[in-house]
Amino acid sequence: MDQNAAVGDDTYDQARESLTKFVQNFVEEDPITNQPTYKYLDALQRVANRQEKKVEIELDDVFEHSGEALSEAIRCNTQRYVELIADALDDCMPEASVAVAEEDIADVLLRERQTRRDRDDNTDAQQQVPKELRRRYEVRVLPRTKDKLLKLREVKAERIGQLLTVKGIVTRVGEVKPQIKVATYTCEMGGYEVYQEVKQAKFMPLFTCPVPSCCTNGKLHLQTRGSKFGQFQEIKIQEEADEVPTGHVPRMMTVHLTGELTRGCSAGDVITLSGVFLPAISTGFKQLKAGLVTDTYLKAMSVAAHKKSYHEYTDDDEVKDFIAQSGDDMYTQMAQSIAPEIFGHADVKKALLLLMVGGATRQMSDGMRIRGDINVCLMGDPGVAKSQLLKQVTNLAPRSVYTTGKGSSGVGLTAAVVRDSVTGDFVLEGGALVLADMGICCIDEFDKMEESDRTAIHEVMEQQTVSIAKAGITTTLNARTSILAAANPAFSRYNSSKTPEENIQLPAALLSRFDLLWLILDKPSRDNDIQLARHVTYVHQYGHHPDLDFDTIKPKLMRGYISHVRQYEPSVPPDVAAYVVDEYVSMRQEAASDTAGGGFTSAPTPL
Repeated sequence: MDQNAAVGDDTYDQARESLTKFVQNFVEEDPITNQPTYKYLDALQRVANRQEKKVEIELDDVFEHSGEALSEAIRCNTQRYVELIADALDDCMPEASVAVAEEDIADVLLRERQTRRDRDDNTDAQQQVPKELRRRYEVRVLPRTKDKLLKLREVKAERIGQLLTVKGIVTRVGEVKPQIKVATYTCEMGGYEVYQEVKQAKFMPLFTCPVPSCCTNGKLHLQTRGSKFGQFQEIKIQEEADEVPTGHVPRMMTVHLTGELTRGCSAGDVITLSGVFLPAISTGFKQLKAGLVTDTYLKAMSVAAHKKSYHEYTDDDEVKDFIAQSGDDMYTQMAQSIAPEIFGHADVKKALLLLMVGGATRQMSDGMRIRGDINVCLMGDPGVAKSQLLKQVTNLAPRSVYTTGKGSSGVGLTAAVVRDSVTGDFVLEGGALVLADMGICCIDEFDKMEESDRTAIHEVMEQQTVSIAKAGITTTLNARTSILAAANPAFSRYNSSKTPEENIQLPAALLSRFDLLWLILDKPSRDNDIQLARHVTYVHQYGHHPDLDFDTIKPKLMRGYISHVRQYEPSVPPDVAAYVVDEYVSMRQEAASDTAGGGFTSAPTPL
């Protein structure tokens, strides 16, 4: 059987017969009882008993039972084979083995329609009850485990109609709306009931009765209670930052979710989904304007939402061996392994390592949440490698977003309200901080941001949420991210004759939200300048950093070790608590007495 099967009557019957045999005869071993069970017949029994609303067909099972020809045909022509599979499942559907607790409106209407059809013996095609109206399940086709996970930019025109698997980050989530599947009409003159199956996103309702025995061509009225609706939701996914080539715009894809797949993800989630790549057929003037060009979308079959984090690196054997062999000087070695090509900044690199490790988030019994993520600001003269450090942290963190202050707006950082092209309603589109949920957001040129845009991140840095009240949408999105910002002083270079407040010129409300504020100055020093020049010359001469006392730790091993550390949630010991109290009081007294210098008085944030 080739991928063009089910084109003619013979191939249609052959494909349906093969699928029916597969559903009836496929056997797998129960993992608990180790007894053979009929996998899909048992699934149909649960559907008949009103315990499930979907049947998932795995192509690995089709390949095992019927060979590669049928499984490949389903993969290459999935949308058509879904209908054939549904017909085969209808043929094998058993009676309910348990008593149904209560009949719903669909049961009553179907029984009345069956009684009327048996009484009238009417065979008009328009009056036959469609199979879709009688079905209480959805068919999902799952790809083979050996199928390649595609990047969004690898999905091209030759993939149209095929079942494929992609991965991306959710940027926009629309509302869940009812989508009509079967429209039921009643003729006002003859009383006939007419059905119209809807298989596209748009359809033209019927207005006159098409039944041949209706001589008056009576007007049809849509009966919403007798029609069948399903859940529909549109989302948009975008390439992850590490998959976008330098200088390219991230690719986006529209995804249509139906049934139980809706409400399964939110903005900022990283998802892996399987679905059928289809063209979005337009009608009317829009199609005339588009010409031969059409939009595309992915009709989802399965969605797996997961947060990309450090924990996915802990199962690697190389990482486990590295953790087992780690010594007491791991803190210093890992800090020096962050951008070893950059000279100096030992303490700054240690702070960036602590940023990636984070603190312990506390969830109190009364619902109060105390932030554990660390916010760091690198303030310094131009040319001290602040941007390079930000880029290195972006590459090391499993989930990160890099942006610049001048190229970012308030809604670009938090969330924007845009109009949905399908439903016409307003929907939320997550910004950089929402997309960096459970990760790190690096903002370069922080001082170049407009003040109105900079105030948008105040809530994110402390409460780690984004509250929206726009265009009738009032909601709160998660933005559990660490902020790493880099900025220049107010006069481009730090002026030692002025106070720190005059040099920094950032509002105190924003500075209080940074746990660590680094002041990196470029002061002339003969010894330091000689070491710096030799280091940079060596890097350009040999293409790598000078040798250290140890082998630098690879990024993969660093992520694995950080993941191991993040599993601990330490509490403050009594002796450390006393030290913290003394140091904090000392800092406050020193800042209060420094009236002449005008130094920045620390807020309680360091606690």
